[in-house]
Amino acid sequence: MSSTANGKNGTWRNWGGNVSARPAREVTPASVDELAAAVRRAAEDGLRVKAVGAGHSFTSIAATDGVLIRPQLLTGIRDIDRENMTVTVEAGTPLKRLNVALAREGLSLTNMGDIMEQTVSGATSTGTHGTGRDSGSIAAQIKGLELVTADGSVLSCSEKENPEVFAASRVGLGALGIVTAITFAVEPVFLLKAREEPMPFDKVLSDFEELWAENEHFEFYWFPHTGSTNTKRNNRSAGPEKPVPQLKSWIEDEFLSNGVFQVTNWVGRAVPATIPAIARISSKALSARTYTDIPYKVFTSPRRVRFVEMEYAVPRAAVVGALRELKAMVDRSGLRVSFPVEVRTAPADDIALSTASGRDSAYIAVHMFQGTPFQRYFTAAERIFTAHEGRPHWGKIHTRDAEYFSRVYPRFGEFTALRDRLDPDRRFQNDYLRRVLGA
Repeated sequence: MSSTANGKNGTWRNWGGNVSARPAREVTPASVDELAAAVRRAAEDGLRVKAVGAGHSFTSIAATDGVLIRPQLLTGIRDIDRENMTVTVEAGTPLKRLNVALAREGLSLTNMGDIMEQTVSGATSTGTHGTGRDSGSIAAQIKGLELVTADGSVLSCSEKENPEVFAASRVGLGALGIVTAITFAVEPVFLLKAREEPMPFDKVLSDFEELWAENEHFEFYWFPHTGSTNTKRNNRSAGPEKPVPQLKSWIEDEFLSNGVFQVTNWVGRAVPATIPAIARISSKALSARTYTDIPYKVFTSPRRVRFVEMEYAVPRAAVVGALRELKAMVDRSGLRVSFPVEVRTAPADDIALSTASGRDSAYIAVHMFQGTPFQRYFTAAERIFTAHEGRPHWGKIHTRDAEYFSRVYPRFGEFTALRDRLDPDRRFQNDYLRRVLGA
């Protein structure tokens, strides 16, 4: 069941291409027992262990020089409980396969992010989220977890069983054990009506509270170097279903959002001076549209243009101020930013290291095209976000450490104490966890 890493001579790389690692060995377990045995064997050999999903994190959260566990054989739905409206799914299942399988069963998650390439365990362990007034991240929809801990035992947790582990492990950063199965709350599949339309940046900011309060799911993209945004409002609908026609969908979601966008980014990378002009055209290329479809077809969209990303959660009340500062910084900096800034929200949740832990949050995500220098932009943006006690997405680029997190997460100590109990020898440690959680 061992294999070599992908790429040349055993090197593993993430999706964004900015992180690589050379594990001593790779294991692709076909069962929970095989995974537990791999953890025990790693301990005997004195090696650290990391599980890796689709590699969609931009941080080195999954990198290891020890044993790399690939969960692609641990996939599929284990159980559907229609009485309690839960679905238990193996940890390596990609979100897109879960979404399709649930839809076939007439079921759906309540909320989801805009990318569905990730595995369920990778997405939840890093706190991946969409946008929602009342519904939180993917991890906030978890009802139960199964994980293999450092001594190779299998631990189940929920609100009733090992509740202190449940409180932390839903966004566990891979630090508490290797997740092998997740039980999600689901509901009967429903329709969402999406309304996408351009709106001036200043208007979105002045009306932000209203737009947030009046819509179940509100988000917008601001195009740097312009005063333009594209807004998206998703609300439940009684129907009828009215999907985007196939050709229109291809033109807008593939040709414009991936194909032309890829080419304009190539041009921008080669000749940065062209970026503001391209941004003005791009911000006008997407016209208003409304459509009605099942949730995953509305929430998610393909992302084929590769990028690197930083995203911070700030208190919801601080988002308008932070965005004004971000725009002022970009305008005076001489930076050339070809990717839109994405803004979303989430209600407070009760997960120890969730970016929305204990506070209503808004997310500001900054991106740069893969291969362009991003440090100056991200450093300046991060300075703004941290001034608002921002909490970075665990899977996206940031420079924060344990000392900072102990200040912005009231339950940080609860998480690290649990880690001391579950992984005293730091079997699941790597450089990233050493930085963000402390030694």
